[in-house]
Amino acid sequence: MPVQYDDIQVGDLMPAYTSLPITRTHLVRYACASGDFNPIHYDETFAHGIGLNSVIAHGMFIMGIAGEAITAWIGRKQIRKIRVKFLEMTQPVDLHNYENTKDRATITITGKVVSKYEEHGEKRIRCDIVARDKSGSRKLSGFFIAALP
Repeated sequence: MPVQYDDIQVGDLMPAYTSLPITRTHLVRYACASGDFNPIHYDETFAHGIGLNSVIAHGMFIMGIAGEAITAWIGRKQIRKIRVKFLEMTQPVDLHNYENTKDRATITITGKVVSKYEEHGEKRIRCDIVARDKSGSRKLSGFFIAALP
């Protein structure tokens, strides 16, 4: 059953959503799907050459995880707006050191309902969101607006 407007209160938390560990394979697949072949996402030598410790995930890949978290709770048809700000880079899991890096490459999306209102004949909520890795490092923050039945 879809989330109902009358069942949501300001201050309610959206269900936390945790991704699988992000791997280099995810980054290559995302590059192919998005057309973003910037070498900072797949070329370790290039990444080191510009001062990074490793390749980094596409910001929009992390936003996609946030979108997946939102739509797992609310559903796609209800979303009216999503806006985020990218905060820190995300490195994929190091397969040579998997146990020590898998948590760093796992992203958890959390959110809190901050307002309820009516607009354009719809009952809407605004929910602030944040994406963090397991160490608590904030990867993005933002909000979404959804129209609920």
